[in-house]
Amino acid sequence: MTIQVKVLFFSVLRDLVGADELPVSIEVTDEALATLGELLATLYGTHPGLESWDNSLLLAVNAEFATRDTPLSEGDEIALMPPVQGG
Repeated sequence: MTIQVKVLFFSVLRDLVGADELPVSIEVTDEALATLGELLATLYGTHPGLESWDNSLLLAVNAEFATRDTPLSEGDEIALMPPVQGG
């Protein structure tokens, strides 16, 4: 089974990916739910520059902060944000 989610990219992450948002398909088995961590692994495979931000990413699912074990569902909106930077 495949689920489709929308991933939003902010700040320098947008520049790395070359887009504000992307649709992403994730393969899941009937027994297991896709997680945010699995989505990140998929994104790192297609956009390797993102992986250098792995330890500092702020993550949200449907406008609520999330962790890598947060399960994903069809149609979820995921936001990937770099840490807040001051000026």
